[in-house]
Amino acid sequence: MESFEPKKMALIRIWQILKQYSDYNHPLTQEEISKHLESDFGIVIERKAISRNISLLREAGADIDFRRAGSYLGSRDFEDAELHMLIDGVLCSKYITAKHSADLINRLCGLSNKYFRAHVKNIYSVNDWSKTDNQALFYNIELIDEAIEKNLQVCYDYNKYGIDKKLHKSSYHHVSPYQLLLHNQRYYLMAYSEFWHHMVFHRLDRITNMRLSDKCATPLRSVCGYEQGIDYRELASAMPYMFTDKPQRIVFAADPVITDQIIDWFGKDIQISQQGDGENRLTVTVKSSPNAMEHWAMQYINFVEIILPAALREAIKKNLKNAIK
Repeated sequence: MESFEPKKMALIRIWQILKQYSDYNHPLTQEEISKHLESDFGIVIERKAISRNISLLREAGADIDFRRAGSYLGSRDFEDAELHMLIDGVLCSKYITAKHSADLINRLCGLSNKYFRAHVKNIYSVNDWSKTDNQALFYNIELIDEAIEKNLQVCYDYNKYGIDKKLHKSSYHHVSPYQLLLHNQRYYLMAYSEFWHHMVFHRLDRITNMRLSDKCATPLRSVCGYEQGIDYRELASAMPYMFTDKPQRIVFAADPVITDQIIDWFGKDIQISQQGDGENRLTVTVKSSPNAMEHWAMQYINFVEIILPAALREAIKKNLKNAIK
């Protein structure tokens, strides 16, 4: 067969063949490499030339190992188990559209060999998962990065779903962006609202029509409560839901059966003690957003009783009375 690529390309093509077709369980003989060179790239060379090229690749630092059955790539940038973890992360990320998810999974599969792809079934079920419909998400991420780098404000529409299951504009915002946060499998933009004059946390998959402003962003350390910058530990543990009110000291009684869930939500930097008088209950002290805590306590209402602050306790009682009605 006539070569449609020059023979000097054989070196890089052999590397690509080993990357795509080989691993410890699938070593390639020189004859098999020769066949792939000819069928995939139209390159016809002698077996001795294949051996020389493999030696050159090894001298250049390529991790090519040998077995009796042939040569194979000994290591890759990512192990298959690591790729599975990344793929699962893409699959369960609700802020990535189904189309983008499938594309990302395809590219992640390309980091291994053809045998890996055969074991990845998730790519065929990506449309069955709950995904955002917002196609502008990745474009918005780029705009936010640019705004933060250039110290500029951004403007955008914020949307909510209607009964038609489609996003509809609910408000317009002019903000100073500071950080993108991943929280509860959702991406949030942490920004200072130039209209409301406090920090907001807006879901990125709800933002549309974003554009850069020519106005300079408000410095983060000039925002009340952020004079020392962003406390990421507090954001992670004090805000089980992304409300904007200031975290307070909150005390609640809890059934020990939900200790795991308490630590999952609030971390280990909390106070937990056993109540006295033989009661099988815990006293837990956390620092959290009262608004977020109201929702959290209602979620675990059969296992949790708010003790302090009194205003939060009364809000829970009111919610329960309204529920009974």
